[in-house]
Amino acid sequence: MLCLRQVCLFTLRHYQARTLSSDLLLSQINSCTHEDEVFSLVGRNKAKLSEKHVGVALNMLWQLQKKRPLLLRTGDYIRNHSQFLTLCILAENKVEHMEDEAIVDTLYSILRLNVEDHDSLAEVLVTEAWKRLERQVLLNLPALSKFALCLYKKHGHCSPVIGKIAHIVDMKLDSIQDIKILSVLMISISDVISESFRDRLLQKAEQLLEEKDEVHFNYAKRILQFLQNVKLRHHPLVDKCNKIFLKSASRLDIHSISLIFGLYEQLGFDNAEFRFVAKQLLSETMDDYYDPETFAKLFFTLGPMAGSKVRNRLLETAACMAEEFSSHQVLVILKTMQKMKCRNSHLLKKMASVLHKHLDSYHVLQLVKLTQYLVVLRCHNLELFAKLKMLLIGFLKSSVIPADTAAVIRVLAMLPSFQVEETIINKAAAVLPQCRLHHLNCIATALVKWNHYDRLHWQTSSELCVKLLQKLNDCGFQRLQKANNLNLLLEELTHVNGEWFEEVLSEETMATCQHLIDQITLANVLQLSLFLIKTSYCCPLLLDRIASVTVENIDKIHPFEIYFILFLFSALNYDPPANEEFFETCIQHLISNLSCFETHHLVLLGHVLAVAGYFPPVLIMRIFNISFLSKLDAQLEVLPDTLKQRVRSRLMKLNRAVCLECPEFHIPWFHERYCQHVFCNSSSRINPLRQHVHRMLTEILGGSHYARISVLTPYYYEIDFECILDENKKPLSYMAQNIPSNGMEGIHLRHDVKDEGRKALPPGAQRIALEFLDSKAFSKNLRHLKGEFAVKKRHLEMLGYRVVQIPHFEWNSMVLSTKGEQLEYLRKHLYGIQ
Repeated sequence: MLCLRQVCLFTLRHYQARTLSSDLLLSQINSCTHEDEVFSLVGRNKAKLSEKHVGVALNMLWQLQKKRPLLLRTGDYIRNHSQFLTLCILAENKVEHMEDEAIVDTLYSILRLNVEDHDSLAEVLVTEAWKRLERQVLLNLPALSKFALCLYKKHGHCSPVIGKIAHIVDMKLDSIQDIKILSVLMISISDVISESFRDRLLQKAEQLLEEKDEVHFNYAKRILQFLQNVKLRHHPLVDKCNKIFLKSASRLDIHSISLIFGLYEQLGFDNAEFRFVAKQLLSETMDDYYDPETFAKLFFTLGPMAGSKVRNRLLETAACMAEEFSSHQVLVILKTMQKMKCRNSHLLKKMASVLHKHLDSYHVLQLVKLTQYLVVLRCHNLELFAKLKMLLIGFLKSSVIPADTAAVIRVLAMLPSFQVEETIINKAAAVLPQCRLHHLNCIATALVKWNHYDRLHWQTSSELCVKLLQKLNDCGFQRLQKANNLNLLLEELTHVNGEWFEEVLSEETMATCQHLIDQITLANVLQLSLFLIKTSYCCPLLLDRIASVTVENIDKIHPFEIYFILFLFSALNYDPPANEEFFETCIQHLISNLSCFETHHLVLLGHVLAVAGYFPPVLIMRIFNISFLSKLDAQLEVLPDTLKQRVRSRLMKLNRAVCLECPEFHIPWFHERYCQHVFCNSSSRINPLRQHVHRMLTEILGGSHYARISVLTPYYYEIDFECILDENKKPLSYMAQNIPSNGMEGIHLRHDVKDEGRKALPPGAQRIALEFLDSKAFSKNLRHLKGEFAVKKRHLEMLGYRVVQIPHFEWNSMVLSTKGEQLEYLRKHLYGIQ
């Protein structure tokens, strides 16, 4: 008994001494302020290191790195240090004795220190964590989310263990109350979840964001990454995330800002307020970004928004730094130049010269993008294009992925003076049965282009081309006929456009959509509307169904999505069966949620409603307000040029519509100078058709002084021809009224278009506006006038014109194949003869 007591006391003393010693070593590791101190302690105490010491030491190495700016981190030094290898070996040997959290923390730390994906310690830690997960030991949510993130960083996001984690999250979702944990789990499991589970995650994220007053911007970034991963636009969530970024603006660095802009681009989202804030932040700190990585991000973010002075500085710096850019950074610079529509020859030459050393490092889709950028920017480096052609054809010959094959063929067609080889046609033919509609469209576009420019030079080119196009058509028809899921079909149709689709597949596509009409729901009504907008197809069955689904689910549809739905009906000038109910329901919902819209979006919304003939007083008075217009001017400075021009044009058209249709609002016409500037900078509009018709009008009316060509009306509508008939239907001469007839010289721009040439007509006289309508004035499949052209007719009539519209399908028909028939046709319409 005494011997046993002595043994126990010795064991206790030894354990206490070991614990005290261990605690001292642990506190020493935790007190380190430099990596060398950690390595020194490890080197002196190898024999004493327990699994806890090893885990804490590895974690401390990452914590010390984390405190430093990216450029000052010393990951290479740490990974190559002998004591780091010692720590890794010890960790591998002691992994079974580690606590659950320690395993995950250690794995996270070494991955953040950028060890290789297949590092043996990382593999051992993943295996051990997996085992514990299977035994339902590792169920602590913070540890689980960290482990899931580690797998995601190791590109294991489709592995069976991620499926296991997704199942646990599914079971425990209601109990998750931490948005940090949820956001990490969301991006980690995004590749293995069902649509219904996805929707539950989004609902939970919305709930947690609403409940928390302060949310770190990193969590919002992860939610956007999740939306990108699942390829979903979710306006409510993106809006909430955007508000978090605006609140956190002062804490955002160039890395976060560029990532957010990249995510917004992928999600098709834009926010002028965030652009404005980012522009201010980055403009003030431009001089801080002097290394290639941060400067490339600055160029990507600030370049498209910059004024001329800042833009020139960015271009000059990029040219000076060109040699230092990595292969990825060169792509970023060229992509941004394309977005800026910047063809700076000096910078382009620099980028082209640098590219030669990077070409072999690009994978196939990067080469496709690179070629596209260079072609659009009009690079003239033939040697570079020759190398690109060689690499692309090499990838094409070895490619087994239909999407890659189609992308390469599409971009080869963009290359200057490219001669098509028979092997390319054969490769295209081989992948057709596996191609989606977008891929078929890419190949068809290339074939049409090669055929147009006569680049099919081998002996049997014509025969092969005809066979391939026929096979393309057959594959397209078969794919549409087999379609039984509207959501999947709309996903395929998102990027489909161009001549081949319009001529070959558009009718069959509409027939398929009508066949799947019962599948039109809240979830896909926006995507279907966007597709119909793109194609300009007026399909009453589909439009009626869209209108009914919208009215039924009005409270569940984001206001910005309603804008696009209304745009469809307004643009096509289509009235659904319950037209009043449809528009009024939508307008009421929009008016209740105007705060969801940015300043420039309200202008676009106002114009869409005006085209449809609706002028909600609340919206109109909000837009035509001095403070609103001042805010709009500030926002326009940061918008892309194309969008900026569109908003200015829509504001002018809305101003015109309000002045003509709602004089009771007392809104002044303030676009005189804008319209004069637009028309001064536009090219001459006297085309051969107008010249031909003007000669016929001269013959019908009895002289050139009886008709004016290319006339600007009050409020700056341009009409093809104008003439005046008295009460007896006889033409009145412009010379007699001292009004210039402007003959064949193009538009005569007046200083005040509202007064000049608007002298009172004799009693009973009438102005005639003769308009020729080309195919753009009508929907693709029906001879139905589109909204903009219907509004123009309505407004011209308000201005006192009798409007004669000549559709292209009548003027170009066989019925009017002779000059005599055309003269008679014009005479009947001018004089109103039935």
